[in-house]
Amino acid sequence: MTSNHVPADEIRAAFSAAMSEMYRAEVPAYGTLIDLVRQVNDETLAKDPALRERLEDTDTLDRISEERHGAIRLGTPAELSMMRRVFAVMGMYPVGYYDLSTAGVPVHSTAFRPVGEKALSKNPFRVFTSLLRLDLIADETLRREAEEILAKRRIFTETAIALTQKADREGGLDKADVDLFVVEVLETFRWHDKANVSLEMYHRLHDAHRLIADVVSFKGPHINHLTPRTLDIDAVQARMPEHGIAPKAVVEGPPSRKCPILLRQTSFKALQEAVSFADADGSWKTGSHTARFGEIEQRGIALTPKGRALYDDLLNRSRAVIRPAADGSNAREYEAALAEVFQAFPDNWEDIRANGLGYFTYSLTEKGRTRRLPDAAVSLEALIAEGLIRFDPIVYEDFLPVSAAGIFQSNLGDDAQQEFKASPNQLRFEADLGAAVLNEFDHYAAIEQGSIEACLRVLTAQEAAE
Repeated sequence: MTSNHVPADEIRAAFSAAMSEMYRAEVPAYGTLIDLVRQVNDETLAKDPALRERLEDTDTLDRISEERHGAIRLGTPAELSMMRRVFAVMGMYPVGYYDLSTAGVPVHSTAFRPVGEKALSKNPFRVFTSLLRLDLIADETLRREAEEILAKRRIFTETAIALTQKADREGGLDKADVDLFVVEVLETFRWHDKANVSLEMYHRLHDAHRLIADVVSFKGPHINHLTPRTLDIDAVQARMPEHGIAPKAVVEGPPSRKCPILLRQTSFKALQEAVSFADADGSWKTGSHTARFGEIEQRGIALTPKGRALYDDLLNRSRAVIRPAADGSNAREYEAALAEVFQAFPDNWEDIRANGLGYFTYSLTEKGRTRRLPDAAVSLEALIAEGLIRFDPIVYEDFLPVSAAGIFQSNLGDDAQQEFKASPNQLRFEADLGAAVLNEFDHYAAIEQGSIEACLRVLTAQEAAE
């Protein structure tokens, strides 16, 4: 990178801030949500000094108030491939493959996000990015018409494309280019109240699946939610109605725990927004569309493959007892079953680590920073027992397909449950993407191993210096 190129972390931070400002203006309830989350986070930290201390010690306290993830739905492989290149300018890369067809949503997805501890600490902005599976539309005529509509649209401005190409060619962008890049790329995510299909076509797409109508009917793939991070999602869920916000019935993901795991999510119901539809004769008809909503998340520890297998098993067992109804009519019964079944998952950091269920970072304690290593071959466990090394949970930066589908479905309408044949196709997705997705487990394992090696290097250096 030349000296005048703006670091990708700074571009990402600028874009995240611009996105949040735009969405707050478009969806005022999102601003209300941000204020509520900030209030709950402040109260949680005031009540739990140990949590505040841990977040301060691991340099993660400041990032929580700025943390956001968004979601966007694309219609064609070309859109997905170009979106990959745009996000790469911001230091965001595709991590994980998610097949949502298993939960009745005709998309498969990845999460574009920063990778590596340093980049994440700068700004952890993520965008859950889905590609519509037109092959899952049973009506061949409708599928062909949808393909023709999508083929005609251009979701990126010419300037955004040119600046992305320049960044590819020159290895980055200068300050003036970055300012323009943020403005131009933001247009892809902006809401448009004029559809590019007729009202009759919209209804046909809507009848096939509401999400299909959301992707195909518009000029661009408007951001459909932005998500702040809370430290107590149950408190936010309970207090949303006091602020004039109607939450979805059930918090998605694991139950409430002393030691949070993976990801819990909730949202407010999607807005019904006025839309104009163009008829063939050039006239406009007024209708409405429901897609955009607000979401909140609480992030816990990243789980190892063993921990994730246990989580998936317990979630399946919970849902075998009772599945959450879209209208929330059995929410209490589902939450009770979830809490009961998840008692099998350890709920303290020591047992989670001892059983190899989660990933941790390791760092020297004050004692470890000043004390000579007694034996270069001493085990990690001995160093922890002696109080020379501490461990802290690594934050889960990714997503859960069942939870994502639950959020999607709750905002498509209580009667929108539809079935599709489960058809994961990661190879096809990666071909459309133009790159392989990164493996999240490898990423967390590398962070954990790197922290262990860093501790041992310092301790060994201390020994050698004496």
